[in-house]
Amino acid sequence: MAKKKLKEHLINREWCKGCGICVHFCPKNVLELDEKDKVFAARPDDCICCQLCEIRCPDLAIEIITETQEASE
Repeated sequence: MAKKKLKEHLINREWCKGCGICVHFCPKNVLELDEKDKVFAARPDDCICCQLCEIRCPDLAIEIITETQEASE
């Protein structure tokens, strides 16, 4: 079965209002708010591509770009 691998966190900082919902829902604490209360990926290597941040963002400011990796048997 193919596994998703993170390629990029695409964050539209103009759309982000700093509500913190994405930060709250991230199970791996990848996201944080910066000094301007805008989200950024503080620990992208920890991302498991669950896409909860993308799904929960009320402003559609986050998109998780993945690439498919073949799982080793």
